Amino acid sequence: MDERDAAAELQKMVNGFQVSQAICVAATLGIADHLKDGKRTSGELAVLTNTHPQALYRLLRALASAGVFHEAEDRSFSLTPVGGALRSDVQHSVASWAILAGRPYFRQAWSDLLHSVSTGENAFRHAYGKGVWEYRAEHPEESVVFDRAMTAMSRGVAAAVLAAYDFRRFSVVMDVGGGQGALLAEILRRNPGQRGILFDQPQVVAKAGPVFDAAAVADRCDIVAGDFFVSVPEGADAIVLKWILHDWDDDTNTRILKTCRRAIRPEGKLLVLESILGPPNEGAVAKFGDLNMLVMPGGQERTAEEFRLLLAASDFRVANIVEAGPRISIIEAEPV
Repeated sequence: MDERDAAAELQKMVNGFQVSQAICVAATLGIADHLKDGKRTSGELAVLTNTHPQALYRLLRALASAGVFHEAEDRSFSLTPVGGALRSDVQHSVASWAILAGRPYFRQAWSDLLHSVSTGENAFRHAYGKGVWEYRAEHPEESVVFDRAMTAMSRGVAAAVLAAYDFRRFSVVMDVGGGQGALLAEILRRNPGQRGILFDQPQVVAKAGPVFDAAAVADRCDIVAGDFFVSVPEGADAIVLKWILHDWDDDTNTRILKTCRRAIRPEGKLLVLESILGPPNEGAVAKFGDLNMLVMPGGQERTAEEFRLLLAASDFRVANIVEAGPRISIIEAEPV
């Protein structure tokens, strides 16, 4: 790569936020859902989305140039394979995450990345004077957007997790901090006779019923509200923590893990589902996810060795690590 090409590549990276924001707008308007049955003109899409026809066309042609949509000569647009992931009804939908990443509070926190890098402090707290969880509790509309994104992402990784790890050996599986239950519902659906416990904050699990109803497993799952810093229910022989530990620092995680240690059966398994940081120059998804943890909740992604040390501090021993995909691994730990 010569100097000019290198500069052009870097310029493309610098302007990546423009593509991201354009995708967010398209996701918010549901463009991909309107195109799932075939191409439409920008004028037709403007009527369907109640938007300005020429401004919408400018958005769509820009995204077509980035490979999200395909533009024909008559100003009609169709989905590319990449754009298909913006549909809300596909297993690996990115639509809800795109909407979350474009929310003004999310963007503002990332604008304070320099503060985090300069001080090691959480950018969100610096920008808003409070933590992101407290902020969302005070802004229920943002909690709805966040919960929807987490549910969609859970559905996206559920198949990969179940393909990589055998849950059949467990009679009761508890998902701690399991949101609205997308992952647990799929585990139960695939394992008839197994029971589940969904545990999360009251305002989160209040919306979980339809998820279990849709999977036809509601009769095999107990939905329990509480605070995992205080205690979690007993009785499970597998406790799942998916995308929980990366939200917090080591001291806070030790509190969470110790509540799980008190609840787990002696022969039980703790299953930590997280990204694992790779070696130098590899694994951009996890490493930029780590920056997101620094900026938003104030946590971090970790290496395999860091997970071993963290779990050992709470009387767990890592027995196995199973890679389930580029975004998630299963760290199987046993109480000691």
